[in-house]
Amino acid sequence: MRPGAGTPESTWFTGLGQAGAADYPGLDEWRDLPKVQQPTWQNEASHRAAVAELSTLPPLVFAGEVDLLRERLAAAAQGKAFLLQGGDCAETFEGATADKISARVKTILQMAVVLTYGASLPVIKMGRMAGQFTKPRSSNDETRDGLTLPAYRGDMVNGYDFTPESRAHDASRMVQGYHTSASTLNLIRAFTQGGFADLRLVHHWNKGFTQNPAHARYESLAADIDRAIRFMAACGSDFEALKRTEFFASHEALLLDYERALTRIDSRTGTPYATSGHFLWIGERTRQLDGAHVNFLSKVRNPIGIKLGPSTTGDDALRLIDALDPEREPGRITFITRMGAGNIREKLPAVVRRVTDSGAKVLWVTDPMHGNTVTSPNGYKTRRFDDVMAEVRGFFEVHAELGTFPGGLHVEMTGDDVAECLGGADPIDEEAFLTRYETVCDPRLNHMQSLELAFLVSGALAQQS
Repeated sequence: MRPGAGTPESTWFTGLGQAGAADYPGLDEWRDLPKVQQPTWQNEASHRAAVAELSTLPPLVFAGEVDLLRERLAAAAQGKAFLLQGGDCAETFEGATADKISARVKTILQMAVVLTYGASLPVIKMGRMAGQFTKPRSSNDETRDGLTLPAYRGDMVNGYDFTPESRAHDASRMVQGYHTSASTLNLIRAFTQGGFADLRLVHHWNKGFTQNPAHARYESLAADIDRAIRFMAACGSDFEALKRTEFFASHEALLLDYERALTRIDSRTGTPYATSGHFLWIGERTRQLDGAHVNFLSKVRNPIGIKLGPSTTGDDALRLIDALDPEREPGRITFITRMGAGNIREKLPAVVRRVTDSGAKVLWVTDPMHGNTVTSPNGYKTRRFDDVMAEVRGFFEVHAELGTFPGGLHVEMTGDDVAECLGGADPIDEEAFLTRYETVCDPRLNHMQSLELAFLVSGALAQQS
């Protein structure tokens, strides 16, 4: 991610808001199509005011950054780079603190170092950050002790507290989400451009965490990097490229009111970009071909991710490509497979083979989290680390058998020392949930589990090369 200040003028948008963008052909077709997983706003006047305000606010990301990401993803689809995408299941306004944001960024940077050094591939670093404030739900309502209230749909829609006031769908939260995203992006830009990401500081990124096998392996790798850097310095190398890094922001494009209000027309090309994030994805619950989400995202220039569950067929995948990428543009489509550890080897090959045989060049990414969710005996939603690892192994095995490139990893993780997923080298058990379970939605890998996963993927990538 390049700093906002100093961005070349050609990468800025015109000041067109919703009214100006309304003239773009078909941009509002989605309004007349079936819409799922959308809020029921309690106050229409508040809703109109929020949309009007969002439509006039500056873009959160710029067209040049989005175009750069599309180029990077095109390289990954060709086997020349690897995508690492990670962050919270659902961001919260309360959790948008400097400490928590820096811990997440630091963990992603550490994972990227492991992948880059082990696999000798450039790693595209992308956070589920600065916009992941909404979540699809399997039920509209939640009942506790005889009281039924709307389900929690993320901080941009309603609150987590189980009260009628908190659970009401409040459109003003979209504006708060915008400002929280802006402050998060500002901090990420400062971290990744201002020296925090300097590769010569790899040892310092691991301070404050307890010793375990993943830590020891990371320290050994960091020492190797240090030796390599000292060697290059002795040879007179310029370290400018090691001092900063690109970092992109992504989220599920679930809340269509928000996405549409932040769509802007690029002054260079006259085409619309969703300026809420660099990369947007469509979830397993919202990828209906005749639905509003697919239609809206087909109109914007951002690279698009699509979650594919175990029921996906090859024809489903091809129809989604036709709807979202009729020109077959490199870097446009990323398929994020979430099959489950027990399904990945059986279900994925037919989909990959069908897409590959069609000639479409998509980026294949594994999400080993969402297909492996279980409930622990003491009542917590969790994931077993062994299941996560098993799905990743299966993903790589399938692509190795088919001769295709396993191009990315999409994980729900945090930089904090939480206890939400069972297992790992520093084992998390059910008792730890009582004091260290912090997620408001789905369980996340903690810092050390994330590093362990990075080492596994690094080894699998090295074998592919």
